[in-house]
Parts: sequence; C-alpha cells; structure tokens
Amino acid sequence: MNNTPAKGSLACVGIGMTLGSHLSARTRSYIEQADVAFVLVSDGIIELWLQDMNKDVRSLQPYYQEGKSRMKTYRQMVEAMLTEVRAGKRVCGVFYGHPGVFAWVPHKAIETARSEGFSAHMEPGISSEDCLYADLGIDPGARGCQHYEASQFMLYRRCIDPSAWLILWQIGIAGDRTLKRFSTGEAHRQVLVDVLARHYPLDHEVVVYRAATLPFQSPRIECLALERLPLAEVGMADTLAIPPARPLEADDEIRSRLAALV
Repeated sequence: MNNTPAKGSLACVGIGMTLGSHLSARTRSYIEQADVAFVLVSDGIIELWLQDMNKDVRSLQPYYQEGKSRMKTYRQMVEAMLTEVRAGKRVCGVFYGHPGVFAWVPHKAIETARSEGFSAHMEPGISSEDCLYADLGIDPGARGCQHYEASQFMLYRRCIDPSAWLILWQIGIAGDRTLKRFSTGEAHRQVLVDVLARHYPLDHEVVVYRAATLPFQSPRIECLALERLPLAEVGMADTLAIPPARPLEADDEIRSRLAALV
C-alpha cells in the first residue's frame, strides 16, 4: 500500500473588490476544493463569508504589525502557504481584487512553488483598476493611461505624458521608504505634489478614488485641486487619478508617411 501523501498544489485567486459581486465560478471552485484557504482580504466580513466555502480558512492579516517591515510580513505569508503545499495539501491563496495586481505575495508564492516542482496557478479577479475605469467613466483606449505606484513614481524619474490619464496607486503611503508604515502624512504628499507640479498646473483637478468593498457602499470619488492633495484624508486603499492636462499632439511626420502608404 502506498502511503505517500498527495503532492501539494497552490492556486492564488482573486475575489474582486466588492463582496460577492465579483466572484467567478472558477474562483469559487478553487476555494471550495482546497484543503486549506489562506485569505488576505479588505474586510473581516469578507473573511466570514469565505468560511462558508471552506472549513479551513486562515487569515494572513495577523502577519501585519505596526513597525514591522512589510517585506518580512510578505515573506512570512509566502512561507505559511508553502508549508502546507509541501505537506501535500491543495492550498488556495485568496486575495481581494486581482491576485497579480499590486500583490507581491501571490507572485512570489507561485514562483517558489513552481521552482520546487509543485503545480501552481493564478486565477484573475476584478481589480481596483477595473472598478476605477467603470466608476470614473474612463476608457483607457481613448487617451491612454499610465499607472505607477506612488512611492516609485516619486523616487524615480519617469517620462510622463500629461495628454493621457495618470493613475497613482497607494497614495496613502506615498514616499514611505521604510516599508514599515501604514500611512504617511501631509509633508510626504506635498513632495508628491511638487513632483506632479513638474507636469501639471497646481489648480488642475484630480480625483481621489477608492473602490467599494461591500455591496451597500459607494465608491469614493473626491475631486480637488492638485495643490489641495496634502490636506486630503487618504488611506492605503486610496488611488489618485489625474485627468489629461493638455490635448493630444499630432505627429505630422508620421501622418504624412502613413498617408503615402494609402
């Protein structure tokens, strides 16, 4: 008789942003069929909801601690999931939004599992970006859309096109270089405004956005002048959406070359 345990596997899935509304049938199946489901979601109510789908739901939230490096936290989360995979279990990592968008843990867990010979899969979900397009009425194909994490945007020189939308993620911790904070303050956001002022007038209207996570909630859509951003109340879930500040500029040389091909 072969007593060798079944080889473990890992699936990292996204349940979308709004409770129940964005869950796909395939994602539900991964959660229900897992031996253990590790969850990192935006609300305790969502954790309770997931417990109806799997008898062994384990929250990854307790790994976060004030003053503790987020990178250390993330590595512990990966190790917690991989420990169960190595024990031969079918493991499901459940993440809000899309598990591959602004989410180091799912990518690293899948990479590690595959490097050790285990089956690992990522199942997409509806992300905050998807909700932003719908809630703000943005078609990224109309004018183009640039996306950056706020601190990275501040720390590196990027080629910004003010004729397209600019989306900055995680503005609540903009400028944090310690990886230990859950928020930064007015002074850090003023530095962000100073960087943006290289490309946009200070009276340019911007939008602070946050997707709804519960069905009875409405998304946060707060319009304000760029210069007022340091005084705004923002958290880790808030995003800054900056509309185009100038019209598209025609490239006459390329237009002429294309016209000659007709």
